[in-house]
Amino acid sequence: MTPTHSRLETQLVHAGEPDPPFAGAVEMPIFQSATYRYAGERGYDDVRYLRSHNTPTQLALHAKLAALEHAEAALATASGMAAISGALLGLLNPGDHLLAQSCLYGGTHDLLTQEFENLGLAATFIDADDARGWERALRPNTRAIYVEALTNPLLQVADLRAVAPFARAHGLISLIDSTFATPVNFLPVEHGFDVVLHSATKYLNGHSDIVAGAAIGRAELIERIRHKQIILGGALDPHAAFLLTRGLKTLALRVRYQNESALRVAQFLERHPAVRRVHYPGLASHPRHARARELFAGCGGVLSFELQGDAQQADAFSARLRIPAVAPSLGGVHSLLTRPATTSHAGLSATDRERLGITDALLRLSVGIEATDDLLEDLAQALA
Repeated sequence: MTPTHSRLETQLVHAGEPDPPFAGAVEMPIFQSATYRYAGERGYDDVRYLRSHNTPTQLALHAKLAALEHAEAALATASGMAAISGALLGLLNPGDHLLAQSCLYGGTHDLLTQEFENLGLAATFIDADDARGWERALRPNTRAIYVEALTNPLLQVADLRAVAPFARAHGLISLIDSTFATPVNFLPVEHGFDVVLHSATKYLNGHSDIVAGAAIGRAELIERIRHKQIILGGALDPHAAFLLTRGLKTLALRVRYQNESALRVAQFLERHPAVRRVHYPGLASHPRHARARELFAGCGGVLSFELQGDAQQADAFSARLRIPAVAPSLGGVHSLLTRPATTSHAGLSATDRERLGITDALLRLSVGIEATDDLLEDLAQALA
């Protein structure tokens, strides 16, 4: 493998790449093979096989992901939910209890509320903004704490500096979904987190053409997750791994532009009389703006907002837009708009959404890499 490089931009291009390169190839080749000849491996997990996450294309990607997060090891999976479910099921045992941030991505919320009980697991939702209350939620069988760097879709910023010290003090594993932040804006391992999770479908790949996930962190914990994933079968195929590796190389360029563009869009929307509220931690009006500035190099390319109207008016506004596609997902080169009540958080009851502040009229905008002025003009005509 190539030598370690200290700067992110160089790591994105070179980390994990073979040195010397295979047959002189500048780009890491795709090893489109599921099966490899037996080479004397003694353990089941060590046999070279695609489902074991140990083929050359996968291993090169793992090395790059670990370098980007300043972590010991990484594992790429078939989706973001494969990474999240594999991590929680790999690190928790029946009878264990999890502390989880109250406002989570809908798929994660469904895992904790609909599947955990069937697996003999329990979860308690906590206010991740208030570390003083976490200890009251502890049980003798609590084994881990789970938060998001920036929450989906309200862009809340938890007390992230307090999570790892709290976990260490109580013998817990700390996990964070850092999809919205990316390694460009935030490095959880440097703040003491044990496992960092990503839906690599989003920013890491950046082109809306694959589904993938990643679990990154302490080598011993990642190996436990890998073992569970070998059993569950959530391996990333070689071609998707190649596309993810390729997408990563432009991550810094894309995310830094999206940081700037999203901030301008948020400022425009906040000033517009047709907009009731904007959720974006880069705005001075955000309740955790000061915390975000301390933690993050940028606040990312996702924001959410509510118009002065109901869900029907929100849908009518969406239909008038010309540049953003009305579609789920986020983090790609295309701007995407969605109404979370009908997509990412449709699995929550209306009561739960209301409790969390996810109104039926809330819109989430993922800012792509189009010209910011074009996006502003499009938003203005749709609002008019």
